[in-house]
Amino acid sequence: MTMSRRRPVHLGPRSLAALTLVSTVGVIAFGWPFLAPPTSALNAHAQDAPWLFAGLLVLLVAVVTATISESGLGAKAVAMLGVLAATGAALRPIGAGTAGIEPMFFLMVLSGRVLGPGFGFVLGSVTMFASALLTGGVGPWMPFQMLAMGWFTMGAGLLPGGDRIRGRAELALLAAYGFVAAFAYGTAMNMAGWPFMGALASGVSFDPDAAVPANLARFAAYCVATSLGWDLGRAVVTVLLTLTLGPAVLKALRRATRRAAFETAVTFEAPRKAPERR
Repeated sequence: MTMSRRRPVHLGPRSLAALTLVSTVGVIAFGWPFLAPPTSALNAHAQDAPWLFAGLLVLLVAVVTATISESGLGAKAVAMLGVLAATGAALRPIGAGTAGIEPMFFLMVLSGRVLGPGFGFVLGSVTMFASALLTGGVGPWMPFQMLAMGWFTMGAGLLPGGDRIRGRAELALLAAYGFVAAFAYGTAMNMAGWPFMGALASGVSFDPDAAVPANLARFAAYCVATSLGWDLGRAVVTVLLTLTLGPAVLKALRRATRRAAFETAVTFEAPRKAPERR
């Protein structure tokens, strides 16, 4: 009998290619105001571009999810995906209206750590989709949220030392990642919504005719004025929940994956024949 460690979702060549494609398009979708020169035709449609990218991201995220699912998302993994996505979606409205109280982020960090980057991307995207349906937050921002949360959860699965680092060192690693990634998520979502502002706030809104340095300064001012407090609260809550509830949640997730036979694949070899007596 031989045993080998494996994840609930194996990222094969097709899955990696699909993830690379959607991530590349996602970077363009989030950062096009800084990638397109002032004379670009895209800037002439600054109010329409987010809608176009939103429609494209819906299709791409669906393709990636289907590709990853096809490459090994079995019945047990689907069941765990459903439970974790439902839990994350239920946790998100808890802090509605209260800056930074978003407990779903710590659950995504721990789930991505235990279950790997492939499962993490699918979980983050599906959780945000379910949360949008639950809270009525469906709009052009939803595909951006799905992709950003997919990256957020996948990043936790890419952290080093998955088989070696445990205890306080692992909690410190996850807390540090959660703190930085919470700000990264908020910044990405700011980039997605910023071009929609138009002339509502002339001092910090996107100017299609301005150079990249000028728009970077406007974007930085926009982040400080609108979301810095919220992002800081999200980061602090993620760190606190990771340090306090992390040991119990990590233990429960790892126990569940062992019982579902995610962690080890068992194969039986034919018994060797005994040497013949002469």
